[in-house]
Amino acid sequence: MSSTNNPVGLRGIDFVEFVSPDPDALDRLFKAFGFSRTMRHASKRIDLYVQNDIVFLLNREPRSFGASFAALHGPSICSMGWRVVDAHVAAEVAVSRGARRRPEADLAYAGGAPVPAIFGIGDSLIYFMELGEGLSGAEKWQRLGFVALDAPDLAPGKGFTVIDHLTNNVEKGTMQRWAAFYKEVFGFTEVRYFDIRGAKTGLTSYALRSPDGSFCIPINEADEKKSQINEYLDEYKGPGIQHLAFLTDDILASLRTLEGSPIEMLDIDDEYYAGIFERVPGVTEDQGEIRRRNVLVDGDEQGYLLQIFTKNLIGPIFVEIIQRKNHLSFGEGNFGALFRSIERDQQRRGVFDAPDDQSSRANVTTTQT
Repeated sequence: MSSTNNPVGLRGIDFVEFVSPDPDALDRLFKAFGFSRTMRHASKRIDLYVQNDIVFLLNREPRSFGASFAALHGPSICSMGWRVVDAHVAAEVAVSRGARRRPEADLAYAGGAPVPAIFGIGDSLIYFMELGEGLSGAEKWQRLGFVALDAPDLAPGKGFTVIDHLTNNVEKGTMQRWAAFYKEVFGFTEVRYFDIRGAKTGLTSYALRSPDGSFCIPINEADEKKSQINEYLDEYKGPGIQHLAFLTDDILASLRTLEGSPIEMLDIDDEYYAGIFERVPGVTEDQGEIRRRNVLVDGDEQGYLLQIFTKNLIGPIFVEIIQRKNHLSFGEGNFGALFRSIERDQQRRGVFDAPDDQSSRANVTTTQT
């Protein structure tokens, strides 16, 4: 049921759809992250990958919305599916609250009726996917024309359970407009507002939480021409999803399973770890391994989180891996170290010269919790 606080009846993320001029590269990447290809569309070139409650679609279909999106943006996330109680009611409510309807899309029910969809960030799509109570995951996708593979392409799982959050990058001056979209159409609420400054670049970020509390969307807006956000916007040719965060119950175990894979992580400067375990007491994981693997630590008296970030993997899109122990923040205590790491990576790639001052600070203003 929908409510004033949750007008479309949102119940979490159902899937993420990817496109690329080189879809085989994405297939290899998904398998490296532990996603198994288990289903395909019966009449379209769309494959389904799964790991626990995370579902990816890889769209290879020519002359489709996804193909057009890839032609403009390159490797990218062209759509997401959001779970709702009633898809058609959700779409009508969303449109009545200001969303733009997409009348034709690549996903349809087996009988031919399109899955209701609206335009989201950067003209990607948000599909409204019904919960399908009483149906298995496979049965739900069979209603959309997918069939199980006779020989599933199984990959050993890496312990990723759900999408914890996803981050949007937007042009300067548009952050509030996109925040209003999520608030007014879906009922998202404000979590925190961040103002982050590095040695060479900076950004502001506005974090929102879904009305059902299942995921968050921080929105990043750049204020420097050569910032990581503007670099993304230039390469992606517009706003879009900057990164996905995979939740794991054991980040060190997940990272061990990624050893030998082509997935590269950002490096963290050694001085970051001086005093970190005094600032965040109670960490039970191996501190030496945390340091060796460049894992970031943040927390308070209630709990802590562990997180790590990959380098860019899908065009300018990267992945965060996060473990939470009674702590729901975004790791704002790590923003300085993370920003230094990203700026070093930009420097190595020639985006700008080495900064004169290697220091970086993160000014975080909490506006709502």
